[in-house]
Amino acid sequence: MPHQVLDASTTTTQAPRRRRPWRLAAVVAAVAIAVPVGVQVAGSLPGFGPPEQTVIDRSPAPLLLALADLSEYHAATGTFQAVVDLERDTPYLPSVISGERTTLLATGGVDAVVDFGGLGPDAVRPSADRRSVTITLPPPRLAPATLDPAQTRVLDRDRGAVERVGGLFADDPVDDAELYRLAAQRIDDAARGSDLLARAETGTRDMLTGLAGSLGYERVEVVFDAVPAD
Repeated sequence: MPHQVLDASTTTTQAPRRRRPWRLAAVVAAVAIAVPVGVQVAGSLPGFGPPEQTVIDRSPAPLLLALADLSEYHAATGTFQAVVDLERDTPYLPSVISGERTTLLATGGVDAVVDFGGLGPDAVRPSADRRSVTITLPPPRLAPATLDPAQTRVLDRDRGAVERVGGLFADDPVDDAELYRLAAQRIDDAARGSDLLARAETGTRDMLTGLAGSLGYERVEVVFDAVPAD
């Protein structure tokens, strides 16, 4: 058999060596394990370890936003009744000839209101540890009386002959606007003489204590501004 002669000029090309992916994964895993272990070991040695973190709570007090959403809080409501007995006389004539007398029974409600709409950042002052809060509010005020039409009625009306005849030719023979105005005014006066404003302060304190407690405050102080002098 003839011998095969290899020419020195013949070049043998080897296939490139393939990288084995398991080696790369092993290196990554070793680094992932070594880093936290090294940090833990260094932290156990005196003078080593990461510096302590400082936690600063910069979140604003959410209570002010909650109060602004309320805008106007109706803290107490009172129901009052007033009787208006209004008589109009004509000089020198008896009432059967000319004159009018009307009796009105009026029932109305008055609300004691606390205005939250104008509160600024100084109105809510939380403590440094955010466990207590002081809330400063404007004093409660009384809203105008609102008459209940279902519970307000004319009890009696006496009119002279002149008024009755004149009413036959008028589109609106009876005008009770003055009676209703006087009734609302008397109910307003009755509300000012009642304890409605004091009840409003108590109701507002109770409401804000519950609201602030739900937000994490343990102690709540509610302060009302002084009532401006007339």
